[in-house]
Amino acid sequence: MWYFAIALVLGVLLGALLPLSIPLIWARYISVALLAALDAALGGLRAGLEDRFDFGVFASGFFVNGILAAGLTYVGDRLGVELYYAALFAFGFRIFQNLGAIRIHILADWRERRAARQGNSGV
Repeated sequence: MWYFAIALVLGVLLGALLPLSIPLIWARYISVALLAALDAALGGLRAGLEDRFDFGVFASGFFVNGILAAGLTYVGDRLGVELYYAALFAFGFRIFQNLGAIRIHILADWRERRAARQGNSGV
């Protein structure tokens, strides 16, 4: 379950360290696709912590959401409307929801372990 978090950190580090130049015209498409991928990764981490992870759901969400976000951005560019804001808002909202749920789960697990240690040390 922790390998998802480790993989996410390694991916961010690799992305920061590798010299990759993206043309400016692709910047919006890549940014919303990355936001969708981050949403899927955090959703997968949350599902793993809640013992309900399904790789098919994770993989389909990862690719379908990324393609949908980039496609929405493309359609918005063709229409002259900033539709990518809808993807930014939706995925940003879900990222914060997932982070909140992950935080609550980790804190609850930490409290349970601390209570178990205190209960065992007093016996």
